[in-house]
Order: sequence, then C-alpha cells, then structure tokens
Amino acid sequence: MSSAPNPSSSNKPITVLCLASYYKGGEFIRECHRQGCRTLLLTSHSLKDEAWPRESIDETFYMPDVQKEWKLEDAILGVSFMARTEVIDRIVALDDFDVEKAAALREHLRVPGMGDTTARYFRDKLAMRAKARDEGLPVPEFIHVLNHAELGHFMERVPPPWVLKPRSMAGSMGIKKIHSADEFWAALEKLGDQQSFYLLEHYVPGDIYHVDGIFYEHKLLFAIASRYGRPPMDVSQEGDIFTTRTLPLRSEEAKPLIELNKKVMKAFGMLRGVSHSEFIRGRDEKLYFLETSARVGGAHIVDLVETATGINLWAEWAKLEIAGGKAPYKPPTPRKDSAGLLVSLAKQEHPDTSGYNDPEIVWRMDEKKHHVGLIVKSPDPKRVLELLENYTERMRQDFLAWQPPLERPNF
Repeated sequence: MSSAPNPSSSNKPITVLCLASYYKGGEFIRECHRQGCRTLLLTSHSLKDEAWPRESIDETFYMPDVQKEWKLEDAILGVSFMARTEVIDRIVALDDFDVEKAAALREHLRVPGMGDTTARYFRDKLAMRAKARDEGLPVPEFIHVLNHAELGHFMERVPPPWVLKPRSMAGSMGIKKIHSADEFWAALEKLGDQQSFYLLEHYVPGDIYHVDGIFYEHKLLFAIASRYGRPPMDVSQEGDIFTTRTLPLRSEEAKPLIELNKKVMKAFGMLRGVSHSEFIRGRDEKLYFLETSARVGGAHIVDLVETATGINLWAEWAKLEIAGGKAPYKPPTPRKDSAGLLVSLAKQEHPDTSGYNDPEIVWRMDEKKHHVGLIVKSPDPKRVLELLENYTERMRQDFLAWQPPLERPNF
C-alpha cells in the first residue's frame, strides 16, 4: 500500500480544486475523496452531463465555453470569487490544456505548487526544447517560427522532412509534416498572425517511447518505460491502430530512457507530481527528448501502466498532492507484469470484440461509441508483443476507421 497521510495539523480537511476542460481524472477525484479531502471540480458547462464521480465531489462549478476555451481572466475572477467562501489548499490541472490555468491560479491565490515559469516547460513545446538544449540534453534540431530569414537558413541547413508544431496543443493536434520549403511557406501563409505560436523541428525517424513517472520532492519514486508501435503522429496523420507496450522495469532497453527522463525532470524543475514524457531512438541509435507533460498519459496509458504494475497514476497523483511535501509519500511496490494497449476509431458504433478471446485480455473499451480498445497482460513480454502484432492486423480488417486530426481541441 502507498502512503500519503493528510498533512493538515487540524481537523479541517484539505480542499482540492480540480480543473478539467476535458472529461477525465475520475480516479484522481475519487482518491481525494477517499483521503478525506473536500473536493471541488471546475469544468466546462458543456461537460455538465458527463459521468463525473459526483459521490466524490463536494461542489461543482461550471465555466462558460467561449470558442471551446476558457478565458484565463474569467477563470481567475471566478475562482477568486469562489475563494471568498472556500479556503483552497491545492489546485490541480487534470488535463494538459489546464496546466497553465492552474499555474496562473496558484500564482494569483498564492497556493503551493507549480507556478507559471515551471509550467511553461511542461506546456510550451518551444520552451521545453530550448530548456533541454540549454541543459545539454539531446533534442532534434528546431527553430521558433518567427524570423523568416532565419527560417530560410534553417531549411537550407537541416534537410527535410520537418514537423510544424503548435507550441501549446496536446498530442498530435495541429501538427503538420512538411516535405519542402515551398510547402512550409504555404503552410505559414495560412497561419497568418498565429505564426509565432509554432516551431519547426527536424523530423527524426525512429522508434518512439514514453516514460511515465512519479516524482516527490524532486525524487523519482517510480518510472516505467513503454514503446509505441507506429509513431503516434503517423497514426494520427495517416490512420492506423494505436499501440504501445510496457518494457520490463529494469531491462537494458528501459534503463537509458528512465535515466534520460530523470535528467529532463531535474532540468525542468519537477518538484512533485506525475509526468508523461516522450523520446525517440533515431536511426543513429541515439535517444532524443521529444516532449513532456505534468500529467498522466492519455489514450488509456494510465490503464496500461496499472495493468502492468498495479499502480494507478491518477490515485497516486492525488496522494502526493495531498501530502504536499509536508508528509511522507511512498508509492506501492510495482508488480512486474508486461502489458500492451491497442486503441482505434471504429467504423461500428458499438464494436463487437467477442472474437478476441485470448485469456491475456484484461480490459476492453466499452464506454465510447465508434472506438475499440484492448489491454493484454502477461508475465512474458514476448507474448504481449505477439498478441499486439496479431490483434493489430485483425483490428485493421475488423474495425479501423480514420478521420483527420483536430486542428484545435474539441472540448
């Protein structure tokens, strides 16, 4: 069992404000409730009918959706009004799009936790690359989309393809693969005044990995490395089955990834929380840092990690936030199983996966229309890889659907 005693010296429970512009984080909210916290949820009005764990929420507040985004000023005013009657002890962003809002609210209300400067390293893809490069960490070559002459020199020096990336989107949203200078200038013309919110990066082909970890008081307490099947950007841009599988905790493939992630988190000033970082092993066999985030991984990666290790990152995140550096925290001892995840859009509204009946299947995605997903578990990593390869081919035939990635979030 993990430990996170309530650090409050009085009988007054800690009040945790959860920000969620996406429907997610239910297990975080439940764990806060189990730990005796007063738990508040601030979410979008358009999400009011989602299946939030209402039995674990003391009060819910709604933000109006303005062009499918919250205005930061409105959030600050609204939470400040809330604080007239609530003593808010913790503010937690349950999604990438809320990280900067949570940081600004902490700064404004002087609530402990990650502030504006550190949060930028976990949200702004330009800031995180520049910081990593300045700290001597390996990153693909990149340039801020700003000065056109310098962009021209970059494209002359760095061979295509390149990747045009928005600085603050999540996942593959808004990313474009660019194959020529003419294609780049045409894409830039369409961006208009939004150009400075992008960066241009050398596309490095190779195997993509992710490392999911728990940090407390600057110390890495748990980490697991996993390897994607096809690169997530290619899956999103071209259509395919999204797959990833865990690597054995102390394997030769996993150890350098976990060490590099430790260096990234130290450079970025991660004090406490969970992180999801991505790396690439290029054709030159070198590892490069791609990006990171101060949250759990999306696309059911949190379920993959729990299947392999028994550790639920949402619940552990809640415990360490509550401990807040004033009480000891220790995650559970991880199990050492291997697990693999498959997720895809499906052409059927309710895909029938009953034909997938190997005993290693431990989870099926049933709640989301036009989606299909499975998680498999085995003590043998080779068996997990065998099942992923087999199921990927079958799912392409049975279910696969595709639609172009969103340019902006659809809250």
